[in-house]
Amino acid sequence: MLELIDTYWLYFLVGQYPEGPLGGLVLTILLSGAALVLAMPLGLLLGIARVSPYRAISLPVAGLVQVVRAVPLLLVLFWVYFFLPAVTGVKTSQATTMLMVLVVFDSVYLAEIVAAGLRALPKGQLESARSLGLGYGAALRHVVLPQTLRHGLPSIVNQLVSTIKATSLGYIIGLSEVSFIATQINTLVFTRAVEVYLILALTYFILCFGLSRLAFLLERRLQRHSAQAS
Repeated sequence: MLELIDTYWLYFLVGQYPEGPLGGLVLTILLSGAALVLAMPLGLLLGIARVSPYRAISLPVAGLVQVVRAVPLLLVLFWVYFFLPAVTGVKTSQATTMLMVLVVFDSVYLAEIVAAGLRALPKGQLESARSLGLGYGAALRHVVLPQTLRHGLPSIVNQLVSTIKATSLGYIIGLSEVSFIATQINTLVFTRAVEVYLILALTYFILCFGLSRLAFLLERRLQRHSAQAS
């Protein structure tokens, strides 16, 4: 195993870069982080709309959330990569396709995180801010959303873990993320599949377990802070 790591670590890390497109573990991490960052504004808007007292706003958003959560990400990936170019005539790269799909799914799950956080806050928070002369938007921006995001931070980190694992589906469309690169390495060495995929599994485990522990520690810290405040 050490021999494999010593020989192919750079290929495993960045793919063919700089002679070719960026790939490997770095691409997996960059795609996951970029998807979560790009999905955050849309997730905030959808989350706020999700708890809106106006049913004309909340019901369509609730329907959108349920539809996206009910459809497998792999199926959407196929639609975007194979079906949409046939209809629109515009074909996107594997990385762009994967990013767009991840943004859609992340925004929906972030919307649920935001909505849950908004429901958990005492109703007096918004009312107090409004009584001080703040408009609805200003009260959300300066009082309600900062608390919601702070308490939802562990869930957001856990969503990043889910996104990292979801990038492996890009293998189906030829995206050179880390699992695709592992398969390429296995093709090169051929007789050492157990070692190659064990390295891949350990890589995912270390990355995802580390982030899960971070989410747990953040949750514990928030709980201690809330206990001290009360």
